Amino acid sequence: MSPARIVAHEVLGAVRDDEAYANLLLPNRIERSKLSEADAALATELTYGTLRLSGYYDAVIEIAANRSVAQIDPAVLDILRLGAHQLLATRVPTHAAVHEQVVIAHRVAPQAAGFVNAVLRTLSRTDADEWKTRVAARAKTEDARLAAVHSHPEWIVRALRAALDRDERAGELEALLAADNVSPRVNLAVLPGLGDETPADLGTPNTYSPLGFTAERPIALVGAHEGRVRVQDEGSQLAALALTRAKPVEPGERWLDLCAGPGGKTAILATEALAGDAVLVANELVPARTELVRRAIAGVPLDVPVRTGDGRDLEIAALGSPDGFDRILLDAPCTGLGALRRRPEARWRKQPTDVPALSLLQGELVDAALRALRPGGLLGYVTCSPHTAETHGTIAAARKRWGDRIESVDTRAVIEAVAEHPIDVRGDGSTVQLWPHAHGTDAMFIALLRKTS
Repeated sequence: MSPARIVAHEVLGAVRDDEAYANLLLPNRIERSKLSEADAALATELTYGTLRLSGYYDAVIEIAANRSVAQIDPAVLDILRLGAHQLLATRVPTHAAVHEQVVIAHRVAPQAAGFVNAVLRTLSRTDADEWKTRVAARAKTEDARLAAVHSHPEWIVRALRAALDRDERAGELEALLAADNVSPRVNLAVLPGLGDETPADLGTPNTYSPLGFTAERPIALVGAHEGRVRVQDEGSQLAALALTRAKPVEPGERWLDLCAGPGGKTAILATEALAGDAVLVANELVPARTELVRRAIAGVPLDVPVRTGDGRDLEIAALGSPDGFDRILLDAPCTGLGALRRRPEARWRKQPTDVPALSLLQGELVDAALRALRPGGLLGYVTCSPHTAETHGTIAAARKRWGDRIESVDTRAVIEAVAEHPIDVRGDGSTVQLWPHAHGTDAMFIALLRKTS
């Protein structure tokens, strides 16, 4: 019995039944099961690949089984999804993929072992391209076809199309959907000023972020560099640097990271504040995430108070800045549609009904941040979602409420100045939208606003 496949099946079940997060649970299960490096890699590929493509695999399974997936026991369906992934998206030999999943069925649901064997053998008789053709042929609309073939809910397909159109990228939808289904390389950041290492010393530098790089053994590298090297998406790095490098730092500036958890951007802000002789305060709503922030900045020799509280209810005097802050980063809670390749279960958990409440929250946090800014201060508004209601919609609503008390900063010019190489950014320049298919980053949205009075 394959331990890697057992771990993958257990994680899928926990994601389904307990709303667990695969990126948090899987490493724990791998360590507990004492998987070899090869088995750990297989468990990771099976878990993430199956979660990303489960919508598509369900369509394939319905054809192969000649029944709705709603009629299949969830644990058995997970076995079939894992088998489909091995047969259609990996180099696992057919006999091994079928046999190992049947073995798991005998363990988990013995009465369904014959059914699992029959469905997977039926599935194995048709190649991957033909399955895509058959799944696409069932769709009644173009959105339904894209959703089925690329394994995204239809509402997300529509939201991504609207976001691409708004960013002058009409026609790139299929490329974006395909990029969401590709496992990204682990990206790293080396915190500046804490050691002599540069991205070029440690691996292959990122295309855009001056702090970022990739390496062959990323986790080992993180462990060997005592907090100076951390896992962080390149887009996340650029979002933090956009605020700190939008203009020269004056000694004594006071900065606030309003929604700091889990602390990756906070760590960059801390090192930049240290270099510029600025002061940084962090705030996070969730106590457990507050602890993550403290851990993230532990290696930075700067005293950063970390407050646990609702960012909408700031008491700036209690934060040590009665006259307000010079720079505030608002990495706002959002749907996370920009990180679907990294958080594969998110696409199946989020609903379109989540967006209005999040947009309201984002607006309230923007207002709180602007109230806490000094005149002339900068707000960096960031979301890991390209949904237009959470990006341009939130900024437009804030501009309507605040009028000429705020103004847009040329965010594109800032990002272009930060980036190590030319970066293809569209739009009028007041905001920047990064994309997985175009930039190799999460779909990070960045907007800089200046408070005028």
